[in-house]
Amino acid sequence: MGFGQRGAWQPPDNRAMPAPTKLLAFDTSTEWLSVAVRHGEHLLSRTSAGGAQASSSLIPLIQELLAEAGLAMAELDAIAFGRGPGSFTGLRTACSVAQGLGFGAGVRLLPVDTLHAVAEEARHRFGATRVVALLDARMDELYAAHYDFGQPARSEAEPLLLSPEQVQVPPGWALAGNVFAAYGARLPAATACHEVLPAAEAMLRLAPELLAAGGGVPPAQAWPLYVRDKVAQTTEERAALKATRATGPT
Repeated sequence: MGFGQRGAWQPPDNRAMPAPTKLLAFDTSTEWLSVAVRHGEHLLSRTSAGGAQASSSLIPLIQELLAEAGLAMAELDAIAFGRGPGSFTGLRTACSVAQGLGFGAGVRLLPVDTLHAVAEEARHRFGATRVVALLDARMDELYAAHYDFGQPARSEAEPLLLSPEQVQVPPGWALAGNVFAAYGARLPAATACHEVLPAAEAMLRLAPELLAAGGGVPPAQAWPLYVRDKVAQTTEERAALKATRATGPT
C-alpha cells in the first residue's frame, strides 16, 4: 500500500512494482456514469445514468462490482478516476469519492485525463491512432486535446477550451468524443468521427503505463482538471461572449 506508519503517504517505488492486476476505475465527467474493475484477466464494467444521480449511485455501483469480482477495497493496486475536464459537479464527485476511498483503504490514486480516455476508447474500438479528443463543455464550447498513439504514445498539447470552429484537425487524424450531435456541422473535416465517452474500461487499459510512469498520487492530491476557470457565467457574460465571436475582437 501507499501508506506507512500512522497513515503517512509513502511514494511507491514504481521501478520495483509488478504490473497492477487489481484495479478500480470510474468516471462521472459526462451525463453517463462509468465504473470498471479488473481482477487479473477478468474485467467487469457498468454504465448508468450520471449527472445529478452520480453522487448517490457511484459508491453502491463500485461496491457491487468489487463484490462480484471478489475483491476488497484494500486489495486494490490503485484506483483510477476521471479527473477532467468535464462537468464541474461530476469532477468534484469523482475526486471526493476517490479521496475517500483512497484514504479509507490506503490505496494510491491515479488521476486520468478524460480526453485521454476518449482517445484510448477510439483507439481500442475503431483502431484510430491519431485522435483529436473532444468533450462537450456547454456554453457553445468544447474541451479538446490531440493524442498520437505512435511509439511512444503522447499528447500533442494540454487540453484546451475552444469553440467548434477553433478545433484543428491535422491531415489523417480522427475526431472522437460526445460532441457530434450538437456541433458536428461546425467541426472541421476529419478522416473519421467516433462517438465515444471517457469509459472506465479505457482508464483500466491506460492505468499500467500511467502508473509505471509515476502517475499515482496520494489522496490529498486528487484534484480535478477544470480547464475552464469559471464554474458559471452570468447571462450577460454569455451574451457578450457570443457577440464577440460573431463580430470578432475589437
